[in-house]
Amino acid sequence: MSGKGKGGRGKKITSRSAKAGLQFPVGRIGRFIKQGKYSSRVGGGAPVYMAAVLEYLTAEVLELAGNAARDNKKARIVPRHIQLAVRNDEELNRLLGDATIASGGVLPNIHAVLLPKKK
Repeated sequence: MSGKGKGGRGKKITSRSAKAGLQFPVGRIGRFIKQGKYSSRVGGGAPVYMAAVLEYLTAEVLELAGNAARDNKKARIVPRHIQLAVRNDEELNRLLGDATIASGGVLPNIHAVLLPKKK
């Protein structure tokens, strides 16, 4: 027999995502970085780092959107909840300032001049 098929005596295959303790696919992100022609060479740690950053940002947005959904007494996150979560958070608003969230609406805001005067 040749060297490849030795019958399951090798090591257990572990993905790079599992090694890094991530849910996001490190291999797929690495492939996208290489196909994007951002650089002629890509280091081994770059897709791991990028996957970790993307996973953190996703978890942050989903947590805040879940809180917004719970505040509105809903069990399902809709684009409106994501919009409220992003626009009420200072850092996420700066990151996604130019982004448009479809069906997100706007933050509820009434200008102070339009409010009735107190007597």
